[in-house]
Amino acid sequence: MDREAPLKLLREYTKNENLVKHALAVEAAMRAYARRFGEDEELWGLTGLLHDFDYERYPEEHPLKGAKLLEELGYPPELVHAVRAHADFTGVKRESLLDRALFAVDELTGFLVAAALVQPNKTLAEVKPSSVRKKMKDKSFARGVNRDDLVRGAAELGVDLDEHIGFVLAAMQGIASQLGL
Repeated sequence: MDREAPLKLLREYTKNENLVKHALAVEAAMRAYARRFGEDEELWGLTGLLHDFDYERYPEEHPLKGAKLLEELGYPPELVHAVRAHADFTGVKRESLLDRALFAVDELTGFLVAAALVQPNKTLAEVKPSSVRKKMKDKSFARGVNRDDLVRGAAELGVDLDEHIGFVLAAMQGIASQLGL
């Protein structure tokens, strides 16, 4: 699998640049976790890149519509399953480490972007894991992010929450210029 076709698919279905940046952030975190766990970095990265590709076009059917399209396009079954399983409301159980990693990083990347945007220079470099934990307690901050999902994601992945925050933050800092942060 190369990255060109999945990136083209993402851009075909997603016009909102913030959603594209979210996909890039999740991809970076997934690649980092693949390296950490000794897994297939391309598979994990592309799973992160494509997990929400259908959201803008089919918000009411996301991620099931996207997963079906990915299946029809011949994407690996484990990628398709992870896409289906990353949203609790689908009822698809997270079975693999790939599934659990995608769930764990998805919401956290959005929360970290929000944390960066309230910094003086609006950069990820200014974000500290300890400040992220404090912001998690403030229910008015990034209220669309489910705090229980952040905690549960790290637990399902078997990683300490503070460590998880720092790990995902570092992965995102590695592509900060692509994220505009």
